[in-house]
Amino acid sequence: MADTTAQDSGQTSGSAGNVPAPVAQAEKPAFAFPGLNEIWDMLRKGDTGLAVGVLVILTLLILPMPPVMLDMFLAVSIIFSVLVLMTGLFIQKPLEFSSFPTVLLIATMLRLGLNIASTRLILSNGHEGTAAAGNVIQSFGNLVMGGNFVIGIIVFAILVIVNFVVITKGSGRIAEVAARFTLDAMPGKQMAIDADLSAGLIDEAEARTRRKNLEDESSFFGAMDGASKFVRGDAIAGLLITFINILGGIFIGVAQMELSFSEAANNYTLLTIGDGLVSQIPALIVSTAAGLLVSKAGVTGAADKALAEQFTGYPKALGMSAAVMIVLALLPGMPMIPFLGLAGVAGYLAYQVSAKKKQVAAQAAQKKAIEAVPKPAPEPPITDALKMDELRIEMGYALLALINGKDTTGGDQLTEQIKALRRQIASDMGVIMPPVRILDNIQLGANDYVIKVKEVEAGRGVLYPNHYMVMDPAGGQVKLPGTHTTEPTFGLPATWVDAQYREDASLRGYTVVDPATVLSTHLTETIKANISELLTYGDVQKLLKELQGEQAKLVDDLIPSQITVSGIQRILQTLLSERISIRDLGTILEGVSEATGMTRNTNSIAEHVRMRLGRQICAANLSPGGYLPLIAMSPQWEQAFLEAIVGDGDDKQLAMQPSKLQEFVGLVRDAFEQAAQQGEVPVLLTSPQTRPFIRSIVERFRAQTTVMSQNEVHPRAKLKTIGTI
Repeated sequence: MADTTAQDSGQTSGSAGNVPAPVAQAEKPAFAFPGLNEIWDMLRKGDTGLAVGVLVILTLLILPMPPVMLDMFLAVSIIFSVLVLMTGLFIQKPLEFSSFPTVLLIATMLRLGLNIASTRLILSNGHEGTAAAGNVIQSFGNLVMGGNFVIGIIVFAILVIVNFVVITKGSGRIAEVAARFTLDAMPGKQMAIDADLSAGLIDEAEARTRRKNLEDESSFFGAMDGASKFVRGDAIAGLLITFINILGGIFIGVAQMELSFSEAANNYTLLTIGDGLVSQIPALIVSTAAGLLVSKAGVTGAADKALAEQFTGYPKALGMSAAVMIVLALLPGMPMIPFLGLAGVAGYLAYQVSAKKKQVAAQAAQKKAIEAVPKPAPEPPITDALKMDELRIEMGYALLALINGKDTTGGDQLTEQIKALRRQIASDMGVIMPPVRILDNIQLGANDYVIKVKEVEAGRGVLYPNHYMVMDPAGGQVKLPGTHTTEPTFGLPATWVDAQYREDASLRGYTVVDPATVLSTHLTETIKANISELLTYGDVQKLLKELQGEQAKLVDDLIPSQITVSGIQRILQTLLSERISIRDLGTILEGVSEATGMTRNTNSIAEHVRMRLGRQICAANLSPGGYLPLIAMSPQWEQAFLEAIVGDGDDKQLAMQPSKLQEFVGLVRDAFEQAAQQGEVPVLLTSPQTRPFIRSIVERFRAQTTVMSQNEVHPRAKLKTIGTI
């Protein structure tokens, strides 16, 4: 037997090394009687334990209780009330103790049950002596009464009045008003939460949390309004039970137990007053906790910190209190030591609080002064050196008057003209012109300016503030006193004259332009000549995103299955390089969609798109007479260009003799000069096969000349042949 027992013990110990069974067994006591372990497990559950506790309280109303158990439950009642009071003092917000109405109901039921149990013991065993209802009641009775039951009755009555009339009534009123105001303010608070959510100040989770807190707050104060009636009823019940116990006890002691009236009055009064005090003291504590809880609305933080912060917030109040106590100490017959002591404490607190406030104010002022000291500008990051201005105007110091409006020529400021220019470019070319940065450059001459595209010089000129540029429309030299120059945009002869000759120049039929307009005109032509370079990938993406309806669906069909955004960018740049507006982006994309079925070469696609834009191209080149002036290519030159094209597919190139090209350039220049003498601005008309190659030659010496193919001429356009090459 000994060996077997040792072996079993070893196996048990070994298995416990892997499973923490001993810890679990240490937490749960082992009962020797069968079934008690299961009862213990059931009581450990919170809901079951609470239900059993409520049933025990209800049992106190019916079944008798021995004095020892009554002492234990009275101690539980007192400790429970103290716990409720301490919790009410230390919580930060009232909602942290949202179960207080339920706690108040349970505490009231516990006290009433103990009152009934003690009443049963007092009336049954009161003739045996003052210990008939337990030691707790006897001790409270002797402590308060001091051998005189009249004192006990008066003290008990005062406690009931304080609890019922002062604390309970005040806290009930606060709870009633708070509940009413909370319910009235609930719609406004709900709208504020919805407004913050709509404005993006909070997210959906925060909104749900705030709504839940709002609902809990209204429910809490509503429940507190009703729960305050429990305390009032408890106080009334305590009074009635006390009088019943005294009268009934004296009657039972004298009539049934054959006690003298004095003995019966002494025994039953002491027991009844002791019982009333044991019940009223916890009731007073819980009522105080309820008053602290409902009066805490709007105050965040523990009660001690909130009171200390608010009482010490005004040192003058403490100083005045100390002065009043000194005056009271000097009155005849008044004890000086208590008042002077309190005056010293109040004065010391006032001095400390005032010194602390001055220190805090000095620290705040010092911090503000430190923040106000200008800090050295942080060194810009090295990446700023990589940034590039797409359009820039650098000016000499004498031209700054064009920007600040001090020029006396009467024209619009340069910045206003640039704003108008951006709108004009958007309307004419369908492109949003990038911002123009204007800088002064001391390295330039006083009257010089430079226009830069992507920080590369694209134009230069000279302006004279408070002067006018005068030009002869016929191209001759102006016969007015001034500074002869060349118009920077078109290279025409011009003269800068003083403002006093403006009227004279206008009477002679000259063109008169102010300096800001000269610069804005130069900037306009520079932008149009370089607009294809200014169209970035991001600009194309923005243009495509702004398309709506069916055109947006077309973009989805094109990109990226048939062509990329970069491909569309190159096509648009090709069109802009020949000053063709891309404002009709929908038609351009339709042409791209048609051409991508035949080729992937962007130049070939651009040529097809030009055919779709034939009406627009013809309208842009119409003469004032409403016809399209043409200079046509002769069949001999067409044949010469066709024979000079070498390569297959998308790799075609022009291989013409330099002497032949020089001859062609001379003929084109002569033909267009003759047309200009006739007042015409014609287009050069070629075949579709040769147009790209002829355009690449013409743009080198006549960049503004329009080269059209025969397929781009709209059928309804009126044509007029000016000459032939």
